[in-house]
Amino acid sequence: MQTLSYLSDVIGPRLTGSPNLKRANDWTREKLTSWGLTNSHLEAWGPFGRGWSLKRFSAQVIEPQTIPLIAYPNAWSPGLSEPLVAEVVYFNVKTNSDLEKYKGKLKGSIVLATPPREVKARFEPLANRVNETNLLRLANAAPPRTFGAESNGFRRFRTGSDANAGGSSGFSDDPPATNTTRTAAVPQDRAGARGRPSRGRYLSFLQKEGAALVVSASSQGDGGTLFVSDASVPTPEGRGTNSTTNVVRVWAANAPAIPPQMTVATEDYNRLVRMIEQGEKLKMAVDLQVQFHNDDPMAYNTVAEIPGTDLKEEIVMLGAHMDSWHSGTGATDNGAGVAATMEAVRILQACNLQPRRTVRIGLWTGEEEGLLGSKAYVAKHFGYYTNITNAVAVRSPKDSSDDSPGVRSTFGRQRSTRKLVRAREYEKLSAYFNLDNGTGKIRGVYMQGNESVRPLFRRWLEPFYDVGAETLSLSNTTGTDHQSFDAIGLPGFQFIQDPIDYFTRTHHSNEDVFDRIQSDDLKQAATIIAAFVYNAAMMEEKLPRKVID
Repeated sequence: MQTLSYLSDVIGPRLTGSPNLKRANDWTREKLTSWGLTNSHLEAWGPFGRGWSLKRFSAQVIEPQTIPLIAYPNAWSPGLSEPLVAEVVYFNVKTNSDLEKYKGKLKGSIVLATPPREVKARFEPLANRVNETNLLRLANAAPPRTFGAESNGFRRFRTGSDANAGGSSGFSDDPPATNTTRTAAVPQDRAGARGRPSRGRYLSFLQKEGAALVVSASSQGDGGTLFVSDASVPTPEGRGTNSTTNVVRVWAANAPAIPPQMTVATEDYNRLVRMIEQGEKLKMAVDLQVQFHNDDPMAYNTVAEIPGTDLKEEIVMLGAHMDSWHSGTGATDNGAGVAATMEAVRILQACNLQPRRTVRIGLWTGEEEGLLGSKAYVAKHFGYYTNITNAVAVRSPKDSSDDSPGVRSTFGRQRSTRKLVRAREYEKLSAYFNLDNGTGKIRGVYMQGNESVRPLFRRWLEPFYDVGAETLSLSNTTGTDHQSFDAIGLPGFQFIQDPIDYFTRTHHSNEDVFDRIQSDDLKQAATIIAAFVYNAAMMEEKLPRKVID
């Protein structure tokens, strides 16, 4: 808990590319070294792009009365050249033709650019633990067929009216980068939904019309909790709104100019819309000062080791992602995982254990932007896929016998296959263990479709039955860094955790703070991770691997 408090309270939010994240890199490296780990270093990956820091921010309605707002700027939003006082306009667009009525009327305005969102009463608790029915469902899960969100056991643990997670921006056409426990934005905000023009066109239109500030309602949360991620970039003219590959990411060095953007808590946002619809003329005062960091386009993972003995050339890894979003302090997402995995290696050192295999911890960055840090590390150390584009699909649509992983069939058209290029450590890795679903205690392990590890994991979990960890599931869970390993056929695992209030209150929100951490849960998790890592490091053989194409 001391580790987590310093990481979240003192260092604070750790947006990829920011000085805070680089400080966290340096601090964790030094801390791991002080505990006796060796080869502690920062490993560069990238280039990532621009860093971003918030220097000053305030927002409130000042006419016809003062209304302080619960709000936060979107990451990588540009700042304002000077404090802004401007009229507030509700951009009430339901069809493409509705855009016409706003032409020439938005220059210099603060634009409420998303529809209001209904806030329903909550009759379920904000926080919960996995009940026995859901654990049984996980244990009985069939082998996974895809990496889609439906295969993720955590979906069934979501509670309340916020079953749809995601970033706050009403414009972003990007799917959530991480944790497909994190689903897309609420349906009415999706591109083109319910007859509305695409969000990409919204932003292009608002930019051309000279809007001074674009405001979105939080896409989930209530009671003063808002969920906010990155600012949005307009969809290029003439390109599909559903293709994320067509969009330059907002942190890229060549990102286009965009209007400043912020997110407002739903209750505050809804009130402003209702006031405007009843004829009130609102003015808002906003001060938004930011700093972009262009001096170093690279990002860094923190890596350290406990050297092995007779099998020291082989590796057991554990890790978590250290980057976070910016409105909280990144305590549950994912300072909790960082603190627990760091504690696991500290336990091994404090017990003066001498593992046969080398134990290596990786604290990843760029996870929130798409598992970027762990993907880069895996590609460098273990392997990656290259595309082979000249194979031709010959099966008919009725023939579903070829479900080979890594193959996309287009029935009579060209299809592409992939070739795995193994790097020098591919055959040396035994397993990777990841923690990244909040503060909840461990209830078991997602086996990622690898049935052959079941007897091992069953034996390793047995000492922890009395603290609630006994479920083994063949299910995939997706959207976090174990996927980077699993994707190339290496044993990569995420632990099943109690959700607590991760999805309803803390995940990507302004309430992702130290006080939402459950200390006993995190201590239980650290202990189990230490045991799993030690057991894997002491086996005669490496963990069995799944058969891959």
